Amino acid sequence: MHIANPIYDVVFKFMIEDNRVAKAFLSAIIGEEVLELDFASQERIIRVPSGKESEVEKPLEGSGKNFTVCRFDFSARIATSEGGCKTVLIELQKAKLASDIMRFRRYVGLHYQNPDNSYGEGDSRKARQIYCIFLLGYDIGFPGSVVVSVDSAIRDVTTGKALSGPNEFTDSLHHRSWIVQTEQLKYHRRTDLEKLLSIFDQDNRTRNHHILNVDEDDFPEKYRPIIRRLRMASESEDMQIEMEMEDDFLKELQDKERAIEEKDRALKEKDEALAEQTKALEEKDRAIEELRQQLAALRK
Repeated sequence: MHIANPIYDVVFKFMIEDNRVAKAFLSAIIGEEVLELDFASQERIIRVPSGKESEVEKPLEGSGKNFTVCRFDFSARIATSEGGCKTVLIELQKAKLASDIMRFRRYVGLHYQNPDNSYGEGDSRKARQIYCIFLLGYDIGFPGSVVVSVDSAIRDVTTGKALSGPNEFTDSLHHRSWIVQTEQLKYHRRTDLEKLLSIFDQDNRTRNHHILNVDEDDFPEKYRPIIRRLRMASESEDMQIEMEMEDDFLKELQDKERAIEEKDRALKEKDEALAEQTKALEEKDRAIEELRQQLAALRK
């Protein structure tokens, strides 16, 4: 079966806009059942620079060389292990380049500052816990791990004892994170989650890198709607055009990053050469001074 490649932002956005698909996808990653999901896509346009023009971000509009970079925010009601439920904010971001880490930090910080990310009224208003999911197109140094969970442990400093159970104070000030290293998917299909995430495995690409070739039977039944949604995307001519635009933007961005790296490398080599010249001049000055002292001693 041919499906659209969700490594592309435009395809991933199409996939996740389906509420049923989004609930299944997020539930699989966080390991908790998402009961209800309110979706709010936060979108930004990055205009590819031309000439002396600089990159700008502004609300979604226009066309041409404009390229949409998406992150997704969800207000989710999830089932708890105690049999109740709680409402959390889930932020989902994806990136192909390691340079996006500062964007991640900025967006997470905005959520902590936003007074709307709370519930209740008046003095009883409380902060929602924040869940962060990062889908990365590169490795961050955990070989063999497809999904990494980051959850701050709470311990008594004196005894070293782990303190368990939900805590409003710590939940409000520390976010949980799940990091998906899509590069590791080529090696593993050990769990239902890894089977689902194999939709990001680029080893399944056809000659047309916009399309993946997968077998629907390889996916658990509960995730089949996700596969069918991606199949629908593969049949869209508009989606193909937008993926080509995304390719063009990424190539230009990578070319600019390479140019900056080469410029930085040239400046570093220049600085090192200047430092060597300065050192040589200092040694020459010392030698001249020693010779001057020797000549002065001989005259005496």
